[in-house]
Amino acid sequence: MSILALGLNHKTAPVHIRERFAFPNHELRDVLRGLTHASGLGELAILSTCNRTEIYCGGQDAPGQDRAFILLDWLAQRQSLPPGDLQPYLYLHRDAATIRHIFRVASGLDSLVLGEPQILGQMKAAYQEASDAGTLGKVLARLFQHTFSAAKKVRTDTAIGSSPVSVAFAAVRLAQRIFDSLKTQTVVLVGAGETMELTARHFAEQGIGELIVANRTYDRAHLLASRHGGFAISLEELPRHLARADIVVTATGSACPIIGKGSVESALRIRRHKPMLLVDLAVPRDIEPEVAQLRDVYLYTVDDLHSTVEEGLRSRQEAAKQAEEIIDTEVEHFLSWMRVQDMAGTLLEMRNQAEQLRCVSLEKAVRALRAGADAEEILEALSRQLTNRLMHLPSAGIRQACMDERYDLVAAARELFQIKDNDSA
Repeated sequence: MSILALGLNHKTAPVHIRERFAFPNHELRDVLRGLTHASGLGELAILSTCNRTEIYCGGQDAPGQDRAFILLDWLAQRQSLPPGDLQPYLYLHRDAATIRHIFRVASGLDSLVLGEPQILGQMKAAYQEASDAGTLGKVLARLFQHTFSAAKKVRTDTAIGSSPVSVAFAAVRLAQRIFDSLKTQTVVLVGAGETMELTARHFAEQGIGELIVANRTYDRAHLLASRHGGFAISLEELPRHLARADIVVTATGSACPIIGKGSVESALRIRRHKPMLLVDLAVPRDIEPEVAQLRDVYLYTVDDLHSTVEEGLRSRQEAAKQAEEIIDTEVEHFLSWMRVQDMAGTLLEMRNQAEQLRCVSLEKAVRALRAGADAEEILEALSRQLTNRLMHLPSAGIRQACMDERYDLVAAARELFQIKDNDSA
């Protein structure tokens, strides 16, 4: 029994390579079924995100077969590439290394942002797609379930995901410290780039009351807002909506401020001086520094958040050390399970062999009973004969081990049969 993982990620491949080998979720089932049919491989699952694509495969290599090469060739053919051109971007893990890798991925230890939680949900989606496609077997199904358990233990027993490691996350944490609850707060995001996408996602996860996205290009604002249940406005409309904002986060590419002291003063009057939190993540700044002079305003810049981010990163790095220790233990647990599975065939053969001996002895005893022999004598002969037959091969093996000075086998036999020393108390 063996498992392997073949993949590429943000560490090994640039984005123009990664995007060529990304699989949309809605296509995964068909892709897995097609790969199984084309390759003849048994257990398969695919994890595909913006930062990684990995194929997990369980089973054994047939004589003359290399599953890793089959998967490499299949990936290369999908993009009409020579396998040699793709190979430098790939990594390959086998057995214990595969187990450790998938545990680390699900725990966020191999992510672009250390400890990010989204990858576990993506891993669960990959498991579900493979299950629905019918390409999960006993080994991969058990591996995924153990992976989820290991990742949960890392999340529960360490602080790997509790500290901010991005300015977007830090902005949300700052808002949580200032307001008792975000569930009734209105958040206005100014800008629609990657930073605002991340900020919107973090705020949406906290269940905010209302989300408004303002951007110079209305279509981009609408796209971002619609993903998180909000609504969009143009940048020109921002002054009219500013009074509704309990929290304003900005990150545009403007060369000069787009929110001035006067517009914030007007908004505060309409709000009857209900406090506002403004977080300026832009460089150059989007909010005039003079806004900080106003009462009932909390203004923070990206520099104010950097210390929080650095502290959070140090905290996560320390938690990652604890997480690696947990994963070491969980890897060994799964390897133990695999070793037991590898022995299943041997145990079955032993039982079959014993069953054949039993049937032969029983058949002989039944014939004797039908012939009118004494029942007690038959039972005595049956038990003696069965004992002799069951012990013949182990006894011969131990005698040969002694002749060959294989005392390790003799010790193993004593342990297996639980034979205690004569002088033991």
